[in-house]
Amino acid sequence: MWTDDRLLPGYRACAWQVADAAAVDGEPDEPLTATLVRRNEPEHDRALLYVHGWNDYFFQTHLADYWNRRGFDFYAIDLRRYGRNLRPGLFAGYITSLDDYVSELDEAYRLIGEDGHDLITLMGHSTGGLIASLWAAQTDRPVNGVVLNSPWLDMSGSDLMLRAKRPLLETAAAFKPTSGIPVSESALYAESISSSMKGEWDYDLDYKSNKGFIPRLGWVKAILAGQAKVAAGLAIECPVLMMISARSDLNATEWDESLKSVDLVLAVDKLAPLAWRLGPVVTLIRIEGGLHDLTLSPQPVRDEVFAEITRWMKVYVR
Repeated sequence: MWTDDRLLPGYRACAWQVADAAAVDGEPDEPLTATLVRRNEPEHDRALLYVHGWNDYFFQTHLADYWNRRGFDFYAIDLRRYGRNLRPGLFAGYITSLDDYVSELDEAYRLIGEDGHDLITLMGHSTGGLIASLWAAQTDRPVNGVVLNSPWLDMSGSDLMLRAKRPLLETAAAFKPTSGIPVSESALYAESISSSMKGEWDYDLDYKSNKGFIPRLGWVKAILAGQAKVAAGLAIECPVLMMISARSDLNATEWDESLKSVDLVLAVDKLAPLAWRLGPVVTLIRIEGGLHDLTLSPQPVRDEVFAEITRWMKVYVR
């Protein structure tokens, strides 16, 4: 049932209990939910489904406005243990297989279908780009295009170190999947986008840039397995647009205004060569001055992002 969204005035939300999903040891024994958010009542023939990234949720109303102007009804999903579904005691963002998200995306597709849409365009950011790519490659539901905004298709660290650590990670994950991994995460990306710091975007820090998002062994294993599928080739049948920043800076330790023009999260030079692994028709665009979430980049950079999406849509998406 659609109700008023509790986070975005004027938006509607539909939450449901995720089938075959259960709390794990250490979490409250209560149902896990997913939530689909809708910009407005259905008014267009076409629909766009957006999938958020890690430590993230849907709040980008300007993105919804863009797609609406292009003639799309806009929908965004908050996955289990994220955003509108993240309750006290849950392990934020935790999953042990990215395939588990299939049921959520299938249900989102069904709900969009109830609004009169039998064909969607898919968009995913960062981890959501990886999830969206995997789902698009295996679903039998009609998808007429996939837009990827800095998709997390590969790890940012040394390949040699990852290869050395992966067997240890997988062994440990089999015994203690919910154990956290100590990491030293930079706060510079949050600083670059949040209006409470040096950015321009107003979002809820309980749902994005939240220190409660702890990488856990089972989650890391799931990400590595998903990235391995990309490396082996996905064969997404519909056209794919992959957009990344022109540059990364993963070594920054102190704030500088130049950090508003680079990807502070992923190594874009490692992502670019993977584009051709996604499918037979892939367009790769690198955005000079782009942030990790390209749609949050300062103007006029984000205007260029939307212009490139529009240009691609005119050519590839009916």
